[in-house]
Amino acid sequence: MGENFYFCIVIKMFELCILKKIDSPADVKILSVEQMEILAGEIRQALLHKLSEHGGHIGPNLGMVEATIALHYVFSSPHDKIVYDVSHQSYTHKILTGRKDAFLNAADYDKVSGYTNPQESEHDFFTIGHTSTSVSLACGLVKARDLKGGNENIIAVIGDGSLSGGEAYEGLSNAGENGTNMIIVVNDNEMSIAENHGGLYQNLRLLRETEGKASCNFFRSLGLDYLYVKDGNDIASLITAFSSVKDTPRPVVVHIHTLKGKGYLPAETHKEQWHWGMPFDLKTGNPKYDFSGEEDYSELTGEFLLEEMKKDHSIVAITSGTPSVMGFNPDRRMQAGKQFVDVGIAEEHAVALASGIAAGGGKPVYGVYSSFIQRSYDQLSQDLCINNNPATIVVFMGTIAGMNDETHLGFFDIPLICNIPNMVYLAPTCKEEYFAMLKWSIHQHEHPVTIRVPGASVVSGNHEFDTDYSDLNRYKLVQKGEKVAILGLGAFYGLGESVAKLLKEECGVEATLINPRYITGLDVEMLEELKRSHSLVVTLEDGELDGGFGEKIARFYGSSDVKVLNYGVRKEFADRYITEELLKANRLTDVQIVEDIRKYW
Repeated sequence: MGENFYFCIVIKMFELCILKKIDSPADVKILSVEQMEILAGEIRQALLHKLSEHGGHIGPNLGMVEATIALHYVFSSPHDKIVYDVSHQSYTHKILTGRKDAFLNAADYDKVSGYTNPQESEHDFFTIGHTSTSVSLACGLVKARDLKGGNENIIAVIGDGSLSGGEAYEGLSNAGENGTNMIIVVNDNEMSIAENHGGLYQNLRLLRETEGKASCNFFRSLGLDYLYVKDGNDIASLITAFSSVKDTPRPVVVHIHTLKGKGYLPAETHKEQWHWGMPFDLKTGNPKYDFSGEEDYSELTGEFLLEEMKKDHSIVAITSGTPSVMGFNPDRRMQAGKQFVDVGIAEEHAVALASGIAAGGGKPVYGVYSSFIQRSYDQLSQDLCINNNPATIVVFMGTIAGMNDETHLGFFDIPLICNIPNMVYLAPTCKEEYFAMLKWSIHQHEHPVTIRVPGASVVSGNHEFDTDYSDLNRYKLVQKGEKVAILGLGAFYGLGESVAKLLKEECGVEATLINPRYITGLDVEMLEELKRSHSLVVTLEDGELDGGFGEKIARFYGSSDVKVLNYGVRKEFADRYITEELLKANRLTDVQIVEDIRKYW
C-alpha cells in the first residue's frame, strides 16, 4: 500500500503516455490488459492531480477506475447505455468519453460538472446527483428499448451505500420482474460516506465472505441473476465478468468488491474523511486551506446536541448517511452511543422514524442538507405533520451561498416545507437565535418543527433573542421606522440591515426592520399595523420566490394600498454559479434593492 501511494505522487503529468491517446471508448478497446493497467495508474494520477487542486469526490472515484475501464472495454457506449448512480464515481467515465482535458488542464477544470450530464456528452443519459436512482432510471431505459425492439445492453452502476435508499430497492424489485437484458453493477466498497447502516449489509458481508456462494442472497430473492467478482480492482477479472453477462437475456447483478480511495494511502486509510474534499497537498494529504479557526454550524450543532444528550437521555440525533451534517464525527458518534442513529441513505425513513420516536415520547433531531430533504416530502406531510408529532428537523445549507451544482441546490426547501399544515418552519438570523430555537424545539411537545440553519457561514447576532417560540407567528420588530418596512428572513436579515442603512444614507428614510422568524405563518397583527404608516413592504428570503415566504406577505397586502417588493431567486436549476453573480442577476444586492425602492416615491 505504501508503494502504491508513492507511485501515485511521483508520476509526472507529461508521462501519461496511454491516457493522452484516449479520446473515446473505442480507444480503450484496442488496449491489452497490461496497457489498461497502466492506463488505470495514469487516470488515478490525473484524478489525484485535479482533486488536489480543485477538490471533489475523491474516494469513490479512485475506487472505480478499473471497473470503468473494463466497462468501456466490454460494452459499446453510447449504444450500450451506462447509468451511474449519484455520479460520485463517474470521473473516469468522463475521462474515457472525450472529456479528459477537464481533468488534465487547470483552465478546463470547470468545463465539466461533477455529475453525469447529457449536455456534456452522448455517453451520459441523465443528470444525476442524488443517490439510489440509477436502477430505476435504467429500468426505464430497458422498457423503452424493449418497446422499440432494440438490442443494446443497459447497465446501471450503483454503490453499496446507495442500496439503502428506498428507490434502489424499488428499482431492483422492478428489474427482477422485467425479465429482459439489464446489468446492475453493484460497487461494494463497504462504505457509504461513512460506514454503511442497515440489515441489508449483513447479507452483502455474507456474500463477500462466501465469494458470492451463500444461499441467502438478497439479489436472487428479487428474481435477479447474480455474479460475484472478488477483486473489483482487477481489470482482467472484471473483463471476464462483464463479458460473461454482455447481451444477457435476463437481469443480472454483478457484485464487485472494490477498495474506496484505492491508490492514495490517506484515502484508503481514512475513507470517511476522504469521500469528498477541498483542495489538498498531494504529498501530505493536508488541506491547502486552513479553516480550523472558523466556526462551523455543523460542528457547533454536534457540540450542542452532545451536551443536551448528556442531560436528557430521550434526545436522539438522526442522520441519513451524512453524519457530518450535524458534526457527528466518529468520536461524537461513540460518545452518543444509542442516542445517535444513522439510517443510511434513507431520508424518507429518517423523517418517519423521527415521527415515531416523538410519538413514543422521545426527542428526535434529524439533521439533513436542504438538497436532500426534498426526497422526503411525503413523509413530512403524511407521517409527521398529519400526526402533529413534535420532532425537530434541522435543515443545513438552505441557502444560495451553499452548494451550487444544479443537482444540489439549497434554495428550494422554503416552498417545499412551509406550505405543509402543522409544520412550524423557523428561520433564525444568527447562531445565537439558532441555538435558542433548537433548544426550544427539542423540549416542546406541541408541534413538528423545522429550523433552517442561517446560511453557510456562522454569523453572530447583536440583539436580544427569545427563548420561547410557542406563541406562533410572532415577528420581531427590531427597528421602528416609517414609509418602508423590510422583512429580512433568516440568513437575509443581514441584507435587510444593509438595505436599511443604505436607505437612510441615500434617502434619509428610517425604514422599519423586522425579523420574521416564522416562515410558515403570518403575524397578522404586525402586518396590519404596518398599513398605518408604511406604503411599501420589502421581503428578503434566501431561497426561491415562487411559493415562498414573500408571496405570503404579498397576498396579505393584495387588497390594500400597500405595495410589496419580493426578493429571492427565480425558479430555475442554476448550475455551478458564482454566488455574487446569481445575487446580482436576481437584484439581491443592497444597492439594487434601494434603487428599486426609490422608484416608489
